Amino acid sequence: MKDLDVHKKVAVLIDADNAQLLKLSAILDEISAHGDVLIKRAYGDWSVDALKNWKTSLNELAIQPIQQFAYTTGKNSTDASMIIDAMDLLYSERIDAFALVSSDSDFTKLASRLRESEKFVFGVGEKKTPISFRNACDDFIFTENLEAGQVSKSDKSKQTGTNTLNGVEELIPALLKAWELYQNDDGWVNVGPAGSFLKRAKPDFDPRTYGSTKVTDVIAKLSTVFDMARQKGKGTTQIILYRPKS
Repeated sequence: MKDLDVHKKVAVLIDADNAQLLKLSAILDEISAHGDVLIKRAYGDWSVDALKNWKTSLNELAIQPIQQFAYTTGKNSTDASMIIDAMDLLYSERIDAFALVSSDSDFTKLASRLRESEKFVFGVGEKKTPISFRNACDDFIFTENLEAGQVSKSDKSKQTGTNTLNGVEELIPALLKAWELYQNDDGWVNVGPAGSFLKRAKPDFDPRTYGSTKVTDVIAKLSTVFDMARQKGKGTTQIILYRPKS
């Protein structure tokens, strides 16, 4: 069974035509937190001027550049090369998870196919990434959220073009559904399973999108909608609960 918390052997495949050079290091750090990155490949036509600045970063980060010439104008040969390599790695049975770094919806079918084979799929891209690709992944990571500690919350809100509070309100339906599914006899739901449900329902969910570090902080922003409570758990741990206001 796929589990985000299980350490994995990961292949990171980067679409250089649709990835951010300045975020490469942060992307690898993020993926490394979930598993051992065994394979790092970046695909593109390295003979073109648009990718000339990638060389230093590829060397420093030990990312293997895969050369793919554009055979025909208007056709993306890079995508095809990356997809073929992903399928070869799938059939090798050496890899537990794939990280597809791109903001291109062309990888939607690939992500779905890998998941059908019970491989964990990370998507990594900008917030402009089409929803079809984001939802085809087990976990979609917005590059805008990476290295977020280097910008203030106000700057972050300007970059995303949204008010942090307004953004978090879009989670209310999913949080209400989690409450319906997991509430106890007293009408409270543990934030833990609710957070897991939220991730399944919205693969691109990330507390950092809403200026928070934890699911509990996100729910706390919705204090007009939900009540929160704490309950003693095992040892010194505390269980955090929430329920809709009556």
